[in-house]
Amino acid sequence: MIHSVAFVSGFKSSFFVKSVLNEEQLLTFGQQLGEQCRAGSVIYLQGTLGMGKTTLSRALVQGLGWQGRVKSPTYTLFEEYSLADTQVLHFDLYRLADAEELEFMGIRDLDAESSIWLVEWPDKGAGFLPPADILLTLTEGESEYTRCVSLEGLTARGQAQVAGLNELQETPE
Repeated sequence: MIHSVAFVSGFKSSFFVKSVLNEEQLLTFGQQLGEQCRAGSVIYLQGTLGMGKTTLSRALVQGLGWQGRVKSPTYTLFEEYSLADTQVLHFDLYRLADAEELEFMGIRDLDAESSIWLVEWPDKGAGFLPPADILLTLTEGESEYTRCVSLEGLTARGQAQVAGLNELQETPE
């Protein structure tokens, strides 16, 4: 069972927390998040090493219909997935030595309006990344095998996407 806690006092539309009990549920959540963000969103993914940022990103890309392998961009810095109706750009900036490297990669030429950007370790790209629509944080749950996912909508678009995801979580199965 997945537990979802919506913050009711005025924050319901822009923030919620979800306890994910296992990797399978994390994959389902990633697919649902992708559906909400299909028209574009910049999502900053935060969490320590091993929290599941790449696993969640993989679930989102596959949930949108990508049939091939979803690679971790740890060494390439970013991977691009062109789907029929959207594009996903998955960044892992953990190994970025200097944020200015993003400029040399042509980051300003990438579409941040209609593409989904998944940015792991966004603090390493400060000053060169578009602002986040959603801040997603993964932390350890009650055991080392569970995760707690919190999302905060930081823009009107992000708030609407988080609200849509929140409504989906509240819908009885």
